Amino acid sequence: MNKTKINNSGLLAWVDERFPLSSLITNHLTKYYAPKNFNFWYFFGALALLTLILQLVTGLLLTMHYKPDAELAFASVEYIMRDVSFGWLIRYMHSTGASLFFVVVYMHMFRALIYGSYKNPRELLWLFGVAIFLCLMGEAFFGYLLPWGQMSYWGAQVIVNLFSTIPFIGPDLSEWLRGDYLVSDATLNRFFAFHVIALPIVLLGLVFFHLVALHEVGSNNPDGIDIKKNLDKKTGIPLDGIPFHPYYTVKDLIGVSTYLIIFALIVFYLPEMGGYFLEANNFIPANPLVTPAHIAPVWYFTPYYSILRAVPPILNSQFPGVAAMGLSVIIFAFLPWLDRSEVRSIRYKGILFKRWIALFVTSFIVLGYLGTEPSNVWGQFSSAIPFIGGVDKATIAARIFTVSYFAFFVLMPYYSKRDKTKPVPSRVKY
Repeated sequence: MNKTKINNSGLLAWVDERFPLSSLITNHLTKYYAPKNFNFWYFFGALALLTLILQLVTGLLLTMHYKPDAELAFASVEYIMRDVSFGWLIRYMHSTGASLFFVVVYMHMFRALIYGSYKNPRELLWLFGVAIFLCLMGEAFFGYLLPWGQMSYWGAQVIVNLFSTIPFIGPDLSEWLRGDYLVSDATLNRFFAFHVIALPIVLLGLVFFHLVALHEVGSNNPDGIDIKKNLDKKTGIPLDGIPFHPYYTVKDLIGVSTYLIIFALIVFYLPEMGGYFLEANNFIPANPLVTPAHIAPVWYFTPYYSILRAVPPILNSQFPGVAAMGLSVIIFAFLPWLDRSEVRSIRYKGILFKRWIALFVTSFIVLGYLGTEPSNVWGQFSSAIPFIGGVDKATIAARIFTVSYFAFFVLMPYYSKRDKTKPVPSRVKY
C-alpha cells in the first residue's frame, strides 16, 4: 500500500499554486533590497507596526470583559483591573501602548522630515502615512471615552462641541457624533463601534497600502540617495543595497528588544507616567454635574489643543481656532510640494533648513507643554503694558509658537529654495 508523503517543499508548492506565499516572502523580505546605511532613526517604522499589533491584541482581550454601557463601563474597567486574571496587565499594556504608539509615530515622522522621505517619488507613500496619522488620532480620541472617567467624559464633551463651530454642518455633525444632545450612553456605544470596528479596519488598510507603496518606490536613506540608480550590471541588484532579511530583520530585533524593555518598565513601574498616560481624574467615574478644574487632552494631542486655545475667537465663534487646529495636522500632507530643495537629506541641506526645523521642534514641544497646563500657568502681564496688558503669558507664548509652527511650512518654499546645499555623493556613505 502506497503512502503519500507531503514534505515541507511539497506543502509549500501546494500553497504556492493557490496563494503567492513564496513570492510575497521573496519580494518583501529576502529579495527586497534596502539601503546599506540605515541608522537609529529607521527603527521606528518597525516599532510602530509592532505597537499596532500589540494594541489590536490587547484591545481584543479587553473587549471580552468591557461593557459599552454608561451605567456599567467604569465598573467593567475596574472589574478588568481587579478581578480578571492579568486584566491589570492587559489594560496597562493597552494604555501604555496608546502613548508609545504616538511616540514612535512622531519619531517616524521626524525621521521623514530630516531625511526628506516625502519627496519625489515618495509623495503617495507620505500621503498614506499622513492618513494613518489622522486615523490614529481618531482611534485614540474615540478610545479615550471608553473608560467613562471624569476626564474621558469632559474631554469628549469639549472636543465634540468644537465640531459644532463648523459653519453650516457643525451642529448636525456634533449631534451625530454624540448620538444625542449630550455625551451619553448613545455616545459611548457610537465611540465603541468606531474604536473597535470601523477605524481599525481603515487603519489596517492604510498600513497595508503604506507598505506596498514603500516596497514599490524603495526605502529612502540618511543620504537621500536613490539606490536604484546604481545597479550591478550582471544581476541588476542595487550596489548600495542589502536584502532586508536577514540583515535588517536582525537589526530590528535589537530595536524591538530595547523597546519592549522600556515598554515593560513603564507597564510594571510607572503605568500612569505621572498623569500623562493615565490622568488621576480618569480614575473617578464620569459625572455630568461635576466639571474638573482643568480639562486637557492626553499629551499627544496637547500641541494641537494649544494651537486651538492660542487662536482668539471671532464674533464669539471658536471656529478659527478649530480650523487652525485641523490645519496644523493637515498641512503635513503638503510637504512634498512645499519643499523646493534640490536635495533630500538634512546632511546636505544648509543652515537655513536646520534652523527652521530646530524652531519647529521647539515650537511643537513648547505647545505640547502649554496644552497640558491651565492657560494662566505663568500668570498675566501687567495691565499697564500696551496691547498685551492683562493677557495670560502662556497664551502669548502659545500664539508666538503657533506662528512659528505654521511658519515652518508656509515659508518652506522660500527658505528651502534659498538654502545653500552641499553636493550629494553618487553612492551612499557609511
